[in-house]
Amino acid sequence: MGEPLLVLAYDIGTTSAKTCLFAVDGTLSLLASASHSYALTLLPGGGVEQNPNDWWQAMIESTREVLARTGTPPSAIQAVSFCCQMQGLVLVDEQGKALRPAMSYMDQRAVEQWRRGMASGLRIAGLNARRLLSSILLTGGASASVKDPVWKYAWVRENEPEVFARVHKWLDVKEYLLLRCTGRFLMTADSANATFLYDTRRNRGAWSRRLLAQFGVDPRHMPEVIQSTAIAGKITEAAARELGLAAGTPVVGGGGDVTMMALGCGCVAPGDTHVYVGTSGWVTQIIDKRRVDLDHFIGPLVAARAGSFNYIGEQETSGKCMEWVRDHLAMDEIGVYLDARRVDAAPEGRFTSLLGYLDHVVQETEPGSGGAIFTPWLHGNRSPFEDPYARGMFFNIGLDTGKRALIRAVVEGIAYHKRWILECIEQRAYTTSRVRFAGGGAVADGTCQVLADVTGKKVEAMANPQNAGAAGAALGAGIALGSIPSFEAASEMVLVRKTYNPNAATRDIYEKGFSVFKQLHEANKRSFELLNKAGA
Repeated sequence: MGEPLLVLAYDIGTTSAKTCLFAVDGTLSLLASASHSYALTLLPGGGVEQNPNDWWQAMIESTREVLARTGTPPSAIQAVSFCCQMQGLVLVDEQGKALRPAMSYMDQRAVEQWRRGMASGLRIAGLNARRLLSSILLTGGASASVKDPVWKYAWVRENEPEVFARVHKWLDVKEYLLLRCTGRFLMTADSANATFLYDTRRNRGAWSRRLLAQFGVDPRHMPEVIQSTAIAGKITEAAARELGLAAGTPVVGGGGDVTMMALGCGCVAPGDTHVYVGTSGWVTQIIDKRRVDLDHFIGPLVAARAGSFNYIGEQETSGKCMEWVRDHLAMDEIGVYLDARRVDAAPEGRFTSLLGYLDHVVQETEPGSGGAIFTPWLHGNRSPFEDPYARGMFFNIGLDTGKRALIRAVVEGIAYHKRWILECIEQRAYTTSRVRFAGGGAVADGTCQVLADVTGKKVEAMANPQNAGAAGAALGAGIALGSIPSFEAASEMVLVRKTYNPNAATRDIYEKGFSVFKQLHEANKRSFELLNKAGA
C-alpha cells in the first residue's frame, strides 16, 4: 500500500470558509480543519453581497493554519478541490478582478427584472410560457425565482451600466476561486446548470445560444464548462505564494454545495436521498432522468456523476433559524449563561456550547411544542413555494406557551418544511425509507430525532456532518486522480454516526401539526406581501 492521497478541500459557505485536510487511502480520514469567517452585507431592497477577496483571504489563513498544525509540507498536498455556495454572481474583468461585490444566492433585488422577464405575457403556472418551456426543455429547470443568477446579471446591466461594460466573464463563487488558483476562467457543469442557461440534455453539455438570446445574456460572458471530477488546472506561482502551497499542485473542479454534499453523504445511486440543515437547507434525491415540478419549484441539478441529477427542493433559511433562536430567544433570556456576549457561552458545568444546551431543551420538551408552530421563512423561501416576502412566525401561542416550547417549535418547523419538500419529491421520483442527514443540524440528537419523527423516515446522521460537503470534494478529487476507482467505491467510504428511527408515539401529533403547517403560507401570503414588499 502506497502513501495516502492528501487532499485540501475548501468548503466556502455563506459566512465562513473551512479548509479540511483529508487522507484518501481505502478510507476517507479528516486529519484537520480550520475555518475563518467573513462578512455578509445586507442592503436595502433585499440586497445581499460579499467581497470576493474575503473568500480568498479566508482560504489563505485557514490553509496555512491547517498545514502548520499538522506539520504537513506544501509538497505533500497532491490535490485541492472545492465545495461552495451556489447561484452567486461574480463579474470579473479580463484580468480576473472582481468588478463589484459578489451578489449572494440570497440577493433578491431583481424583482423588477424577474417580473418583466418571467411574469409577463402568456403564462403557465404564473411564468412566461415561451421562456419557461424553452428553459425546461433545454436545462431541465427555469429561472423561476427572483434570486436566480440571470436576474442578478440583468439587475447589474440595468443599474450599473459602467460596471457591466467592463465584464469579461460571469462566474459563481467556486469559479472565482478556481480562477484565483489556476488563472483559468472555468465553470463546473453543476454551476452552469444552476444558471438555467446550460443545455443539460443527454450528450449536449453546452451553453444554449437560444436561452442566452432569450434572456439577453452576452455569450462572450460565459466561461468554459468542465465536469466536477475534471482537473481544472494547476496552482500558479502567484497563488502558491499566497496560499503557502506548492506551485503545480492539481486543482480539481469540485462542485457546488448541493453537488458535493450529496457525494459526501454517499448518495450516488438513483433514490439516494439526503437532507441538509446548515445556514440554508434542502432535500435532494439522486435521479437518472431529468424531472421538474413547476408547482413546487423542484428541479434537477447536474450531479457529480455524469448522467445523474440532484432533484432538489431548497429552503432559504434552515439552521439560520436556530441561530436566530440562539441570539434572540436564548441569549440574555434564559439566564443560565456565563457570558451573554459570547455566542458559545453555556450553562456552567454541563454543556460545552449554547447550541448544545438548546438541543437539550429540545429533547426535554414535549413533542408538538404544546401546539405552537413556527414557520422557518426568515428570508423568504424557494420550495415548495417561491415567495421572497414570506417571513417566520409563531402560530398558536397560548398563555401556557413557554420559551422552551418556542425553541422546540423552531426545530419542528424546520423539520415540517423538510417533510413538505420530501413528499413533493417523492410524488415524481423515488420513495425512500431512509434519508442521510448532514450539516450543523445533524450534530444535534434532538434535531435528528425530530426529523425522523416528523418525516417518518429512518434518519442516518453522517459522521462529521458539518464537513460532508468538503468530504464530497475530497472524494471527487480522489476519483479525478484515480485513487478512488468509482463513485460506488467513494460511497462505501462514507461513514454514518448514528441512526434514528421514527417514534410511532409522536405520529398523530405531527400529522396534525404538519397539516396546519402546510396551510400557513397560503393563509398569510397576501399579508406577507403587504408588509414586506417595497412600496406596497
